[in-house]
Amino acid sequence: MTPRKILRRSGPSTVTDWGRDLPPLLRRLYAVRGVTSDDELAYTLKHLASPISLRGIDRAVTLLAEAIEGQQSVLILGDFDADGATSTAVAMLGLSMLGLGDVDFRVPSRFADGYGLTPGIIHRLVEEGAAPDLLVTVDNGISAHEGIAAARAAGMKVVVTDHHLAGDSLPDADAIVNPNQPGCPFLSKNAAGVGVMFYVLTALRKYLRESGRLPSPEPNLGSLLDLVALGTVADVVPLDHNNRIFVEQGLRRIRQGLARPGILALLEVAGRDHTAISSTDLGFVVGPRLNAAGRLDDMSIGIACLLADNPGEARRLATELDSFNRERRTIEREMKAQAQELLASMSLDLEGLPWGLALFDPDWHQGVIGILAARIREQTHRPTIAFAPDDDGIHIKGSARSIPGLHIRDALAVVDTRHPGLLKKFGGHAMAAGMTIERDQLERFSQAFDRAVRDTLTSEDLEAAIVTDGPLSPSEMSLETAQLLKKAGPWGQHFPEPLFDGEFRVISQRIVGENHLKMVLQPVDGQVAVDGIAFNTGPEVPDFTRCGARVVYKPDANTFRGRTSLQLLIDYLEPRRDTSR
Repeated sequence: MTPRKILRRSGPSTVTDWGRDLPPLLRRLYAVRGVTSDDELAYTLKHLASPISLRGIDRAVTLLAEAIEGQQSVLILGDFDADGATSTAVAMLGLSMLGLGDVDFRVPSRFADGYGLTPGIIHRLVEEGAAPDLLVTVDNGISAHEGIAAARAAGMKVVVTDHHLAGDSLPDADAIVNPNQPGCPFLSKNAAGVGVMFYVLTALRKYLRESGRLPSPEPNLGSLLDLVALGTVADVVPLDHNNRIFVEQGLRRIRQGLARPGILALLEVAGRDHTAISSTDLGFVVGPRLNAAGRLDDMSIGIACLLADNPGEARRLATELDSFNRERRTIEREMKAQAQELLASMSLDLEGLPWGLALFDPDWHQGVIGILAARIREQTHRPTIAFAPDDDGIHIKGSARSIPGLHIRDALAVVDTRHPGLLKKFGGHAMAAGMTIERDQLERFSQAFDRAVRDTLTSEDLEAAIVTDGPLSPSEMSLETAQLLKKAGPWGQHFPEPLFDGEFRVISQRIVGENHLKMVLQPVDGQVAVDGIAFNTGPEVPDFTRCGARVVYKPDANTFRGRTSLQLLIDYLEPRRDTSR
């Protein structure tokens, strides 16, 4: 494992005016995550922010209501990731529940179309005779100037629902609903695309109710919250209070078996018990299987799985998605090995690497470069862009992943300003972005990107660090603590799952399953031994039984042969420096 600094979260020294009924450990954990009142831990739907302040929502609702009343055709234009897939499913199901009879969807091909609404998609719709009266984008559209212009020129009305950052100007759509568009006062700027679409549906339901046009019995839009939770977690948006409500409400439906058959089937093929899942399962189990369709084939398969009403059909599609995910893992392993060879060929140690990495291989797969960039970022602790060839043979497409301290989209904007025309297109968030450049401009871009990163970060920012919640006391080192923490979420981006560190004697260690390190640990200030496991360490590790270990871990409830016991999931470990105890 690469040596890392271990830092501890800090927060208020005392918590006096809230959380009096909580266990002391939870009060401490919530406090360092910025919680300042009991209301921020209330996850009922009545605590959701109102959609009233979303700029453009009134006009969007009017257009959708007119489509329902006039029996117009509506097409949902989605995206090829999990947020786009869940947004599309929520739009399809919700609009149907609210009385829209003619609604269909289309998803751009990652390989043939690229991201978002393009003029080419519009031209194909017209040629196929499939042009709708109203086009609704979900999880995209805020930068689709040309595509929206083509749609309106073809006689379509366009409603954009999105959450990505806007560019210097907005497209000429009939309505735009995006909490991150200029002038929007909506408080939760962290909503995923699926959350934005859910808000549009709730506002539409209110409008139809007040105008006496709501179907009877009144549709329960809460039945869509399992999809909202999945898209929110899988898109790794910050889990502010509003998003935590979405996730917690969705998790409750899933645990009760009230989720879409497709979500239950995806959990089943992954060997997960839906009655005991957490937000982590949505992010690392369901999300990757859904994303695999858009990475390797066609996200329409993933959307069909989410829309399936028949459990048998859902299971068939979930099995297909699971197969895609296995193939994705194989491709990823091969690409990571190639990337490591490329890094080694630079003949540079870690300190000699560029501050911003831009890597390319003509054999890399467009659908997996985002994951590859994340893996290399984790290994080097540098902002990383992985490029794969475009189908035209002229351009290459990149996927970027950043580190704390660098807003990756802003860094690309700096490159674009300094070198006009170098970036053919780009967009994204603080931690992830995508772009297209000409293949023969890679070296020029690499230097410009590295310069932009150096102008923003300091050398200290490049030091890999793990931030923990400190040690657990001997009395807290228990199965009950593991179970308490699992129920205390939802945990996620910017509301991280608790992570602890401590010093341990190592009673024994062995490699299991070729590259996992199984250990028996005893806290230096405790008497009770506990199992621990570090996944994917490789077969060669130090003999920690001689020196002990400083361990960064999460307490977990591990069930084996019908017995549940405490196990520490080890994120990082290193030899103890002080072995006098």
